[in-house]
Amino acid sequence: MSLLTIVSLFGLCALVIVISGARLSYYGDVIAERSGLGHAWVGVIAMASVTSLPELVTGVSASVINAPEIAAGDIVGSCLFNLLILGLLDLLSPTSLFARLRPVHTLSAALGALLLLGVAGGILTAGHWPVFGWIGLPSLILFGGYAFAVKSIVNYERTHDQVGDDNVLAEKYAHLSLSGAVWRYVGTAVVLVAAAANLPHLAVGFAEATGLQEGFVGTVFVALSTSLPELVVSLAAVRLGAWDMAAANVLGSNLFNVAILAVDDAFFEGGALLAAVSPTHAVTAVAAAAMSVIVIAGLIARPPRLFSRVSWTMLGLLSVYGLANWFAF
Repeated sequence: MSLLTIVSLFGLCALVIVISGARLSYYGDVIAERSGLGHAWVGVIAMASVTSLPELVTGVSASVINAPEIAAGDIVGSCLFNLLILGLLDLLSPTSLFARLRPVHTLSAALGALLLLGVAGGILTAGHWPVFGWIGLPSLILFGGYAFAVKSIVNYERTHDQVGDDNVLAEKYAHLSLSGAVWRYVGTAVVLVAAAANLPHLAVGFAEATGLQEGFVGTVFVALSTSLPELVVSLAAVRLGAWDMAAANVLGSNLFNVAILAVDDAFFEGGALLAAVSPTHAVTAVAAAAMSVIVIAGLIARPPRLFSRVSWTMLGLLSVYGLANWFAF
């Protein structure tokens, strides 16, 4: 397959993921709204899990075809890009994004940073941990960490005053029933899965055709395409004025992405997944954790903007993202 064909098919799959990912998140949000689920479920769980579905499908597919570098690179790269989305939202916000967000996002970012550091530690020490069947202990710990993070965030939401965007969303979804949303959700999910399943095969072909390392291809190209739903959904939420929903989607997606590594490990037959990938991914995982810390600093300190809509927080996120991808290259 020629490089032009690979790039064309890759672009087509990315376009399908953008369109179907946005619709999938829309219907998932309708289901959350109609079923009476709370704001935490809508942002951190419902929306984050469906927008991270491409990462799940891509990671499993890459693991099945024995491409662990693509699987790990996609997850870590997606976390990097997701956090960069917050910088973009800050640029689009008339006032500082981090000054208008609720405190629960500080907890989400902190838990995400800890899980990403766990990913880095798991990669660097994977060969020293016991393996259960063929799944490494670090993967099981990360999955448990995701469950703990979600429970902590939901409990926080239940015990603190909430200022959500539910009224806006309820008006937006007044025309669609719960059953109608469920059927549309399932149909859109099938389309998205079909498109995302082709990404690892195309990424491996792209790496072979260009001579680039699979880890770099996974961290940059595959990660960008599978993170497009998060970008599209966050921008759609911003258009609704639902800034907290947009931030919850991004930070919740990072938590879910870490859990996906454990799922990928279950489908990887070459032993523990984290032991089979390059230590470069540990460095990029630390970079993603550093970006999470920058987000936390922005949420706590709420620094003033330098000029126009450019803030120190946005510049920090962009700088670390650029350095991480340069290192991966």
